Amino acid sequence: MRSTTYAAAAVALAALAVPAPALADDPSPAPAVHLAGTSFLTAVPISAGQPVQVGAVTGDYLYWQFSADAGQRPELTAAVTLPATGRTGDESWIIEVFDGLRRRQACVAGEQSPVAARDAAQVTVGCRIRQVRSWAEPQDGDPLPGTYYVRLSSTRTPETDLGLPLKVSLTLTADSGDLDTDQGTLAQPLVPDNRPGTVLTTPAPSATPSAAADSTFSADWLPDFSGRWFWTAGGGILAALTGLFGFSLTRRRRLR
Repeated sequence: MRSTTYAAAAVALAALAVPAPALADDPSPAPAVHLAGTSFLTAVPISAGQPVQVGAVTGDYLYWQFSADAGQRPELTAAVTLPATGRTGDESWIIEVFDGLRRRQACVAGEQSPVAARDAAQVTVGCRIRQVRSWAEPQDGDPLPGTYYVRLSSTRTPETDLGLPLKVSLTLTADSGDLDTDQGTLAQPLVPDNRPGTVLTTPAPSATPSAAADSTFSADWLPDFSGRWFWTAGGGILAALTGLFGFSLTRRRRLR
């Protein structure tokens, strides 16, 4: 009897010792990003809450891209760890955000272009753009759903400090705003078309004109018949008459 009780207790303890499986609904953290692009075409994609840790050198232009939906208010914060030794002067840093049409977006919060003193160990830049709208007029520059680009660079750096190593830590948050402010929808997100062109598989046509084309007369170079013909002809006749009248007034008369 005691052996049966001990066996049941051992089974219960073993069941408690086994860790519970993770819930399938728990979102797994996004992997960290350790790369940055050098232009709009090579911008590295990132998402909200994804850690970004990049090593670079002073003077580099660093590019990332992210997607934003209507109602979101994207905010970026970048912490630049400056070189501990070798700096000779102050540095100015700036973070900029562009939409899919390469339009620069205004920052409504955050220190967009701070100046790091010579003895500063770190500088923090930040930018929060306006709330992404669901639609806008063609002439407006409001943020719209689609792809956005982030550019981090130093605008003023002593020439002797270029090339010094540094580290960049970037974070992106996308809080939701008021969705009732817009009453429209965008037909297509502002996503740039970076697809390459079609490769030609047939030989290009020859640029040498044929002999048959040279032997025939073609009037394709003449403009279509319109009111401009009358204005041109009338202007030419009027100019000729004006020239003759002016010549008659200025010519020297013959003496008899």
